[in-house]
Amino acid sequence: MSQQASAAATPSPQSGRLKQHHTLSLSNLGAGTIGNVLEWYDFGLYGYLAPMIGSLFFPSADKIASLLGAYGGFAIGFMMRPIGGVLFGHLGDRVGRQTVLVTSVVMMGLATTAVGLLPTYQQIGFWAPVLLLVVRLFQGLSVGGEFTGSVSYLVETAPANRRGFAGSFANFGSTGGYLLAAGFAALTTLFAGNHAVQGWAWRLPFLAGGVLAVLAYLVRSRLTDTGYEPDKAAKDDELPIRQAFRRSPRIMLLAMLFTWGYGVADYLTLVFLPTFGAKFGAISDSRALEIVTVTQLFVLVLIPLAGWLTDHWILRRSWLIGSFGLLLVLALPFFAMAEHAMTPFAIAQVISGLLLGAIMGVAPAMLSEQFRSEYRLSGYSLAFNVGLGIGGGTAPLIATALIGLTGFKLAAGAYLLVGCAMSLVALWMLKDRCRQPLR
Repeated sequence: MSQQASAAATPSPQSGRLKQHHTLSLSNLGAGTIGNVLEWYDFGLYGYLAPMIGSLFFPSADKIASLLGAYGGFAIGFMMRPIGGVLFGHLGDRVGRQTVLVTSVVMMGLATTAVGLLPTYQQIGFWAPVLLLVVRLFQGLSVGGEFTGSVSYLVETAPANRRGFAGSFANFGSTGGYLLAAGFAALTTLFAGNHAVQGWAWRLPFLAGGVLAVLAYLVRSRLTDTGYEPDKAAKDDELPIRQAFRRSPRIMLLAMLFTWGYGVADYLTLVFLPTFGAKFGAISDSRALEIVTVTQLFVLVLIPLAGWLTDHWILRRSWLIGSFGLLLVLALPFFAMAEHAMTPFAIAQVISGLLLGAIMGVAPAMLSEQFRSEYRLSGYSLAFNVGLGIGGGTAPLIATALIGLTGFKLAAGAYLLVGCAMSLVALWMLKDRCRQPLR
């Protein structure tokens, strides 16, 4: 190893300790994965049941208005993510990664259970959407620390030639959560029937999230390998987030731009497209959920494979540029296909999902490798949650509003195209550090 590389791999006296790992631990992978299963189970569940939630909490004879109300709640949860990112990022860099991993799953578990217990508009009127939005705020706060905290933990506890594979398990967990959400929502709709779902059965998937939260807490509270360990005796008064902006301002801005487009792509392909097909196309809600569930299965397999490939065969930046480029070209055709019969919709859903899966398997390691360990979680969390949280969280809302304002159903596809272009610009300007020591 060269002198320069050796220096880059060695933390400064005040930065804490980043252990060198030579094997990939299954317990570390499990701990980093399970919290994301919980976090994204809830967010996916809310997205898939948005039309139903809209009618229960935001009643209106206009389907666009009720859907806007539901997606407004979806977006508000995401608006809290940058705040959660700053809060949990600071805790992770100054206190330790395990604090973030445990606290985030406890918060999300309580909030998810609360959604299943909330009274509807018919029961308490105006206060029903207010309470729902309050719970969404706490959910957004916890998600702001969960994903980036788990990615930092996974990447830091992995060998140098396994960082892409290890980091992909954060999105493996999030996709698993989405898969559980889609499956549970589809089964609830199928077996309970529309009348029961509207009355009480919609609560069951949210209450099940509380059980998953207990399991996640038990796994994470027993962690022994905590990854990066801050030096609590160090005298450094500068906040980690200020260090990130002072020492890596260009990376911060480019990471926000990249994740904004990434968020738009994520939530328009795997959350909004099924709703689009059901509301503006020619398929039922239940059939759309079935197709997206199958898509998630394919994505689940592709995510770790993509991470592994960029550890050994292709640079992460090159892989991401190719994936976003294809998604950009196909954005409008995908939504045009989803507007018609079931077969074209299914093809559009599966292919768009696979392209997104190729991105999800590589983006976590690519982004976390951009920051130094002493402010990695603070910088990564804020950049990621501003970009993906606000950009992704508002994507279904903006897509719905664009359709309503213009009367042009493919406006959602045009917004997907713009999001992909944003990520491509950022990737072109970022450096690839996947073959370099973790800084």
